[in-house]
Amino acid sequence: MPSSEHPKPSPLTKILIEMGPLVVFFVGNAKFGIFPATAAFMVAITLSLIVSWRIERRLPPMALFTGIFVLVFGGLTLYLADELFIKLKPTIVNSLFAILLTAGLLMKKLLLKVVFGEAFQVTEEGWRILTVRWIFFFLFLAALNEVVWRNFSTDTWVSFKVFGVMPLTLLFSASLMPILNRHQLPEENEGGEA
Repeated sequence: MPSSEHPKPSPLTKILIEMGPLVVFFVGNAKFGIFPATAAFMVAITLSLIVSWRIERRLPPMALFTGIFVLVFGGLTLYLADELFIKLKPTIVNSLFAILLTAGLLMKKLLLKVVFGEAFQVTEEGWRILTVRWIFFFLFLAALNEVVWRNFSTDTWVSFKVFGVMPLTLLFSASLMPILNRHQLPEENEGGEA
């Protein structure tokens, strides 16, 4: 195996690593309330990062970034006994993702390509289009989070995080497939020619 490749978790393991902490948060909130759920969420996200490291021997940048914010804002939520902090976390994280992608675009650095370049072989123009689309999607998620937590109950907000954001993200990702297909780099044949 080339040194640049990392072991990949099975699809089921990947889903458990990514969705597990959110499910723990949802169940914890339903049974015990927002504060115990926040503590459980912090533990679950830490465990998911550990499992991800043990399998892949690396931490995906977005998962690490999100995990750090869960720990910081979850810690503030518990320490100050104020659920506002855990509710603000998605707004801040999604806004920061949009800002980072925008800054990268302005500096001619396609950060999506840096993060996902091993997974997708796409032209520079394709990466630019994907970056712009993700910027707008992250801003949309940030605004949507603000609308939901400000206008609905905590239980509704937690349900929205689990049953709203994930399906929206999956649908959005699926909508990008034509761009990936249209801007896919030609595969090289055995002679090394495109």
